[in-house]
Formats: sequence, C-alpha cells, structure tokens
Amino acid sequence: MEQTSHFARVLAFLEEKGWKYSHCCEDDCGSIDFEYRGVPYHIWEFHDGDEWGVETNIRHGGRSEELTGDYETELLEIMKEWH
Repeated sequence: MEQTSHFARVLAFLEEKGWKYSHCCEDDCGSIDFEYRGVPYHIWEFHDGDEWGVETNIRHGGRSEELTGDYETELLEIMKEWH
C-alpha cells in the first residue's frame, strides 16, 4: 500500500467538527492525538513489511486495538457513530 497522505479524511472530519488535535508524521507513519468529550484518543499508524495499519483506542476508549486494510474508512465510521 503506497502512502501519500496520512489520514486526510480523518483530519478533514476533525476539522469539520472543530475538535482540537495534534498530527505529525515520522518515518512515513502518521499520528493523531485528540480529545472528544474529555477522553483522550490516539491513532498511530504503523507498517510491517507491506502491511499498513493503525493502533487506536477510538472504539474502546481505554483499550487499544489494531486495524488494518481500509483503516481510515473504519476510523471514520466509528467516529461518526459518536453523535
């Protein structure tokens, strides 16, 4: 999976909602930290060989999980259910 834009749709969603966040990219992997209703969330991108994915706590708050495949779409689906 070639990476050119890290979380473009997720960042656009955060901007649209007006949620404060920090975003960085290091070693070709993106990272987002933000708060929603006082709960801190993270999305950390990784790659292992040809497999790309993220570690995130957006589904379960205090517990992290890994998402692979079309993870940006899955992240957006989860966040859209919050309101």
